[in-house]
Amino acid sequence: MSTPPAQPSTIDREAALVARLRTGDDAAYEELVRDQGGRMLSVARRLVRDEDEARDVVQEAFLSAFRSIGSFEAQSRLSTWLHRIVVNTALMRLRKRKTRRETSIDDLLPKFSGDGGFAAKPSAWGEESSTASEREEDRAAVREAIEKLPEIYRTVLLLRDVEGLSTDETAKVLDVTPNATKVRLHRAHQALKTLLDSRFSEAAP
Repeated sequence: MSTPPAQPSTIDREAALVARLRTGDDAAYEELVRDQGGRMLSVARRLVRDEDEARDVVQEAFLSAFRSIGSFEAQSRLSTWLHRIVVNTALMRLRKRKTRRETSIDDLLPKFSGDGGFAAKPSAWGEESSTASEREEDRAAVREAIEKLPEIYRTVLLLRDVEGLSTDETAKVLDVTPNATKVRLHRAHQALKTLLDSRFSEAAP
């Protein structure tokens, strides 16, 4: 009985796809869009919060990636590199809008007393909502609170917590150090808790 041929690894398949992209292979471009388009559209939607604009962001990002594939050095996954392009394209759009209302991060972080303790003890949150409608209301409240965060904190929270990228991947997407990513994420979590305290602490015993 013959042994079935070994299947190419994910790394090998990606390397082959990159090689085809570099030759200008239209079929390779279509494959990239088919494999990554849905995920990239989700990223763009969360950032720009407009369906038509999100689609424009993704289209622009894929075209940019196709044109600059020669600069891809394979030091990260192709999807991570594409994430970076999508995020940067979306952020450029947001900066052009200049209409987003953001809450200052300093007003949302914990305050400390002279001895290093909390100036005001953080409130305890109640138990998780039990009904489907309450859970949906909770999710809507979280989404609304995330929207109020300054751009750099909102973006790191979406990439790290919502998209599930690792700290290193998020750092590469945002072009910052892993330590800066951790600091931003920690501050984003603190600010988000402050924004949501009035809702979730109500049910606390």
